Amino acid sequence: MKNVTTFKPLQALLFQPLWLLLLALLASPLALAAVEVIDHVAAIVDDDVVMSSELEERIVQIKANIKSQDQAPPPEGELREQILNQMIVENLQMQMAHRAGVRISDAQLNQAMGRVAAQNGLTLDQFREQLDQEGLSYTSAREQIRKEMIIQQVQSGNINNRVEVSEQEITNFLGSTEGKLMSSPQYHLSHILAPMNSMAKGKEEADMRALFDRAKQEIGPGNSLLDWLAQYRQQSASALQGGDLGWRKASDLPAIFTELVPGMEVGSVNGPIRSAGGLHLVQLIERRGGAQIVDQTLARHILVKPSEIRDDEQCRKLLVKLRNKILAGEDFSDLARQYSEDLGTAQEGGELGWSSKGKFVPVFEQTMDSLEIDEISEPVQSQFGWHIMQVLERREYDISQETAREQAYRYLFQRKFQEELDAWLQKIRDEAYVDIKS
Repeated sequence: MKNVTTFKPLQALLFQPLWLLLLALLASPLALAAVEVIDHVAAIVDDDVVMSSELEERIVQIKANIKSQDQAPPPEGELREQILNQMIVENLQMQMAHRAGVRISDAQLNQAMGRVAAQNGLTLDQFREQLDQEGLSYTSAREQIRKEMIIQQVQSGNINNRVEVSEQEITNFLGSTEGKLMSSPQYHLSHILAPMNSMAKGKEEADMRALFDRAKQEIGPGNSLLDWLAQYRQQSASALQGGDLGWRKASDLPAIFTELVPGMEVGSVNGPIRSAGGLHLVQLIERRGGAQIVDQTLARHILVKPSEIRDDEQCRKLLVKLRNKILAGEDFSDLARQYSEDLGTAQEGGELGWSSKGKFVPVFEQTMDSLEIDEISEPVQSQFGWHIMQVLERREYDISQETAREQAYRYLFQRKFQEELDAWLQKIRDEAYVDIKS
């Protein structure tokens, strides 16, 4: 029997994660019709088997998935062969997981089920009810998702250490046409169009420009262009058109917006803009990429932790004493090296490096934000212990380069991961003992 391990042409359509199949089934009229077969072994796979009933059930799921995407399925024999081979490869990975002791806890599984429900716009209880209504087993759905999570852990454990992305690769990618396109700014826009041909009378165009100028004043900061349009339509039988243009890169913007949009502030409305089709108003809803200016703080701290020999009150009193010493002229860094129990920063004099909002726990960050430059805080308690801190400097910083490099790293890592995964799956399939019975 030849090995047919097709992971490319039909993979995106046929072999999605199992939880995606569940979402497709919820929207499919096929649901899971009962599959009645006299069960027998479809394939022996090393120390395990794939049963015919499992294969038939998966075929029904895949066909429902294909139908939900309005795609034509491949020939029946080809579809069956590819699905069986995918199940063989899954079986091999599950055997690896069993030997390695890979487990998914009920708590992890419950969180995953909650995410699947949310992605379908449902609460977990609603998701369970929907499955019941479609004739699907919630218990079976849980086990399918548990299996997917286990397989993901097996794949990560075997592939992650094979993938390396160097700093030079990231630099080269960002300098490529593909990298420049990926890291270029993107704009989320909405617009209103007053249809008007090039032969429109002067008064007609002047009246519409006056309406749009009034609209800009009425919308104001923080309000929606499309909300204004909805209200206007309720009051007037107008031919105004409009909608959400979604996310667009600069190269994908309509020609009339190309020069205008990059200079707009988020939330601002611009226009009227004349095109061959009429007059436009445009609003920049969101922007990502390009310059990303964030507020950053450079601070240092001393941490002491409660223990069997020092309670919270003793920690607080020690930090009061250290604070008084600093105010009297002793060096903060020297005291941090001597007393701080934050092993990651003590030898650096307590310095935390430049931090952006959200890096630290709320109580620590709130205290830090309240301090003037060089001010020493009173002792403050967090989940890690007791702190005193000092803000050394603040700045506005453009993190766009760091963000672009992180995005490029993730892209390159995932691309290499998929290449390694395809090769590894083929390898374990080739090396396994497989006896296909049907």
